[in-house]
Amino acid sequence: MNGFSSKHIAVIAGAGSAALLAAALTFQSLGYAPCELCILQRWPHLAAAIIGGLIWWLGWRRWLAALGLIAALCATGLAIYHAGVELQIWQGPQHCSGGVSGLATMSTQDLMAALEQAPVVRCDEVAWSLFGISMAGWNAILSAGLSALWLASLRGRRRETGLA
Repeated sequence: MNGFSSKHIAVIAGAGSAALLAAALTFQSLGYAPCELCILQRWPHLAAAIIGGLIWWLGWRRWLAALGLIAALCATGLAIYHAGVELQIWQGPQHCSGGVSGLATMSTQDLMAALEQAPVVRCDEVAWSLFGISMAGWNAILSAGLSALWLASLRGRRRETGLA
């Protein structure tokens, strides 16, 4: 990203996480209720957005940019995990992916109690997709791009200071 300082790249990456959060909240306001894994994916983006804001306000700091990279990588990992659950590549959390387990050994009362506690939104079902890619899949792709921006911020600073 020639012409952009490490600070600008970090702020852009933080703004990207803020935009992904805004998009998630927009989908939620349109009636797409998030599952537990969807909500979990939001926390690293919140952290990255705050870190980007701190870099904009305080100036570029290596440790802040490193934290931004870690947050973006966490968001990427969680999104890949969620997309894999949706694609049935691996199992997700039982309480939001598999419904109620042990049906054969449950009494009617136990079954009813388990159903009442079961979440409405399942983690292993795709609520929305574009070009065959779910929201979790898009989050994985975009989060990986944001991770690359955070890394570019760290590597660019090395070049700016002559450490490369």
